[in-house]
Amino acid sequence: MGDERYLGESTPKLGFGFMRLPKLEDGAIDIEQTKDMVDRFMDAGLTYFDTAYVYDNGGSERALKEALVDRYPREAFTVATKINTHVATSAEDARRQLEVSLERTGAGYFDYYLLHAIQPSNVAKYDEYGLWDFVKEQKERGLVRHWGFSFHGSPELLDTLLTKHPDAEFVQLQINYADWEHPEGASRANYEVARKHGKPIVIMEPVKGGMLANPIPQVQELLRAANPSASFASWAIRYAASLEGVITVLSGMSNLEQIDDNISFMRDFEPLSDEEQAVIAAAQQEFASIESIPCTACRYCTDGCPMHIPIPRIFSARNKQLVWGLHDEASKSYEEAVGAEGAGRAGDCIACGQCEAACPQHIEIIDWLRGCAEAFEG
Repeated sequence: MGDERYLGESTPKLGFGFMRLPKLEDGAIDIEQTKDMVDRFMDAGLTYFDTAYVYDNGGSERALKEALVDRYPREAFTVATKINTHVATSAEDARRQLEVSLERTGAGYFDYYLLHAIQPSNVAKYDEYGLWDFVKEQKERGLVRHWGFSFHGSPELLDTLLTKHPDAEFVQLQINYADWEHPEGASRANYEVARKHGKPIVIMEPVKGGMLANPIPQVQELLRAANPSASFASWAIRYAASLEGVITVLSGMSNLEQIDDNISFMRDFEPLSDEEQAVIAAAQQEFASIESIPCTACRYCTDGCPMHIPIPRIFSARNKQLVWGLHDEASKSYEEAVGAEGAGRAGDCIACGQCEAACPQHIEIIDWLRGCAEAFEG
């Protein structure tokens, strides 16, 4: 088991996820706004930053250097980043990612280093490339202080991995209240497996890619009735942070408003009360009754799509129909998504399957795209 006092007790419960940073009109990361966001986060006494080799094709790690590392003493903050086999062609190629990440971030070392997005479709690659031993070697060299892995799979696979690798110091799990009992999301089951093995947990996607910041109407009514002044995102993040054994909860904040909102309720974090937990239980029942596409817009599916289909944007448009009944707005959003130069339409899918292999949510993307084609293209 890792040093839970270091990993858990001294770490603020809100982490800054560098996956969805603000963008300029040309698509580049808005560094000046990111600097302002970092300053407000640090001023609130929050210190945990999470990035990855693959985020924004390296732009996220470079933004971390410019907005954080070059502007604050190294001991004032914590950096987590990740090694990913999906973009590696060999073991040497994968291992080189650490050197590149250190150069991009200028961090000198990483407080947390993770094998990234482990799931059934890629777990063999991490074994084949010897990356479990590699990260331990980097800890011995002092380039990594703590190592673990982020996970998108079944509780059975998680149990197998933690049994096989008992020296993993922590695990990063996707946990949110809407998927707590969901059989595919398996938030509860994976959380319980990690706790059984005594592993501290970093929580990702507590707001489910933004979906819980703007939940279905029935849930909005419940949450507003319980606390009219609380943001919808606050319920989701506080729910995750209230779980035992949690190091921190990552929020992929994209603008100053989100930073300010998150700081307002996490600077002096209070766990959910029994009454608030009962409200969340009612919200979970509402989510269980409605169909939607559980896409978190991570965009892992788009990089290798031979037809250049903007899958997350298409799914967002479809959810406007399924969840909100906004048919005209959904159609407009769909046409905007597929109208960009070089973008494919839902009906252009050739069912190659690369997207489904890359999807952390295990969404049946091909079938959903067929449905989207029927809904939007006639």
